[in-house]
Amino acid sequence: MERMRRKLVWIEEAHFWGWACSECAWLFRPFGPLVGQSINDMKLHYEEQRDKEFAAHVCAEYPRATKNPG
Repeated sequence: MERMRRKLVWIEEAHFWGWACSECAWLFRPFGPLVGQSINDMKLHYEEQRDKEFAAHVCAEYPRATKNPG
């Protein structure tokens, strides 16, 4: 089976603005406050956490809801 080509995408919806997976319902929801000695440190830690969680998530564990359940 060919490996999925998922991407980290920015979404803006009524219930959520933030980073998500292009192939499943995974959303990045950072835990805790941003930490760092400067805004650049905070940004770096945020991006590291986001990228680590995105890489580690399993799309099969975040199925998208179907609009027309059948």
